[in-house]
Amino acid sequence: MPNDTQGYPEDSFDNMKAFAKKHDFTFPYVIDETQAVARAYGAVATPDFFGFNAKDELQYRGRLDESGMREVKNAKRELFNAMKLVAETGHGPKDQIPSMGCSIKWRE
Repeated sequence: MPNDTQGYPEDSFDNMKAFAKKHDFTFPYVIDETQAVARAYGAVATPDFFGFNAKDELQYRGRLDESGMREVKNAKRELFNAMKLVAETGHGPKDQIPSMGCSIKWRE
């Protein structure tokens, strides 16, 4: 999570850890304090998902699922399906939909 937590204290790491716990995240949740990682990948929103193959080649950049900004029951699991395809073939899906979320809150 690369947001400027000094300018936007609601995005503090403690608040994000509480959010992750509330929503039962089963993956590590990390903070990009310097925003260097987000800048290096060209991230524009949170969340913005990047999936790589075994050769560290970008194969997926898109959204988590078809829910977008509102929950859709039985939403197509786009990130999961993309990464399954990458694991099986080394290549991501031809059609990918960009992530949708809040713009990254950059430091000046």
